Formats: sequence, structure tokens, C-alpha cells
Amino acid sequence: MARPMESATKRPRISIDVQPEIRRRLRLAAAKHDLTIRRYVLQAIEERLREDLGDDAEGIARLTASTDPVLADLWDNRRDAEYDRL
Repeated sequence: MARPMESATKRPRISIDVQPEIRRRLRLAAAKHDLTIRRYVLQAIEERLREDLGDDAEGIARLTASTDPVLADLWDNRRDAEYDRL
């Protein structure tokens, strides 16, 4: 029997391949929290995104070379300057 979709809108699908040991650990961790693997992984992704970007949807907009030294190293170099000219 097909499961009903959580919402009527079409959502993009992300698919990843994992080693059997990772899958086993995911199943154990999800069961520990009485969650499906899907829900466990979604919560883990959401938590990591909050850590990296903050709670608001505009967090990514604040990521600039001037506010993030890692981005500055990636973006402010001779090789990347070629893209600035496009």
C-alpha cells in the first residue's frame, strides 16, 4: 500500500549511497529515538544547517568573503578572479 505524501507539493529527492555499516548505525540511532531513518536523517540535516547558517532562511545571504574567512580564502584569489570578469 502506498504511503500518502506529507504535502501536495512536489519535493526534490536527494539520494546517497552509504556503506552497510553506516546504514546499520543509522537504523540503530533512528530506532533509539523512535524515528524512521528518513525522519532521523532529515532532523540531522536540519540541525546541521541551523549550526552552519542559523535559524533564518536568510543565513546563506550573510555568507560573504568579508564575514567568513574561509570563503575569503576561496573567493579572493587569482584563480577565482577569472570568474569575476565573466
